[in-house]
Amino acid sequence: MDNPPTSSAKIVEKATNTSTDKLLFTPGPLTTSATVKQAMLRDLGSRDYEFIGLVKDIRTRLLTIGGVAAPEYEAVIMQGSGTFGIESVISSTVPPDGKLLVIVNGAYGRRIVQMAQVLRIAVHVLETAENQKPALAEIEHALQHDMAITHVVMVHCETTTGIVNPASEVGALARRYGKHYFLDAMSSFGAIPLNLSASHIDYLVSSANKCIEGVPGFSFVLARRTALLATEGYARSLSLDLLAQWKGLEQNGQFRFTPPTHSLLAFQQALMELEEEGGVAGRAARYRRNHQILVAGMRKLGFQEYLAEADQGYIITSFLYPPDERFTFDVFYSRLNARGFAIYPGKVSNANCFRIGHIGHLFEHNMHQLLQVIAEVCQEMAIQA
Repeated sequence: MDNPPTSSAKIVEKATNTSTDKLLFTPGPLTTSATVKQAMLRDLGSRDYEFIGLVKDIRTRLLTIGGVAAPEYEAVIMQGSGTFGIESVISSTVPPDGKLLVIVNGAYGRRIVQMAQVLRIAVHVLETAENQKPALAEIEHALQHDMAITHVVMVHCETTTGIVNPASEVGALARRYGKHYFLDAMSSFGAIPLNLSASHIDYLVSSANKCIEGVPGFSFVLARRTALLATEGYARSLSLDLLAQWKGLEQNGQFRFTPPTHSLLAFQQALMELEEEGGVAGRAARYRRNHQILVAGMRKLGFQEYLAEADQGYIITSFLYPPDERFTFDVFYSRLNARGFAIYPGKVSNANCFRIGHIGHLFEHNMHQLLQVIAEVCQEMAIQA
């Protein structure tokens, strides 16, 4: 028998299950609660004392989620999508003669390489197959033999496939060899437990519209203060200057440029709902159960995951196209979408896949609803997965 949802999850769902929007089974933007959406239905000036207090509260809560606190770490909010936050760190914290070791096993690792190349930052690329976790021995070998490397960069949950990479183990290697460590935790922060200090993370980036279940509009960087202060003069951009952004927030609590006020209002509400659900552990439990239900149901329908079971995370799952020649993803997607269920196309480079996310304001019964609709669509398309 399926385990019942936790009492906190019941409270959150009961209070917010009023939306008639499509359900988003994606890696973000996500389905959000009605109360998160409701929080945006007011105007607040960017220099208002209430808004300045809200930003301070958000920054403190973010550090708590990461298991750290000021002054060891600082939270810096950066306008724009998660990609803006990543580029802020890459462009602001690497010295002119610095070099990145970028660990790649998916599209988002490759994007980091592309950023560095555009910024004319030297890169050592260590690429692994998309269905494999990076080998620690190969990372250590690179650190031993390329003395120019100053920073190690890795994606925590690579949403190309859903694989979760070994964040703490790589952090330990970076620390052993005296390198700065930057983790792209876009799709994991708030749902996969991680202590930044214990994992030797100097910079972590995530986004408002991922596992904290806010709405798009900004990213945030959790930075080790000593590392951040040492980057004076490194910035290659005015608007993405991470140190300058932090200095502005510290000086008067205000952003250097217009902040996404409504998104921040929604985010504070989302943070309170995360706490009500039991924090990272509570949210992880719900997402893990969503994943278990979805994967078990898809297997019964004949679908196969791209990753081996041992390598799967509970954020998003890539499924292989069925071998039936009657399967066309565009038709499959359109028929699900017409019924109010949105999934994602695949990003895997060497296989035909589609992706289904388990995160956002989604619960067990939503997984069962999606499975029922997928079964109906497969029958309509005469597909045998």
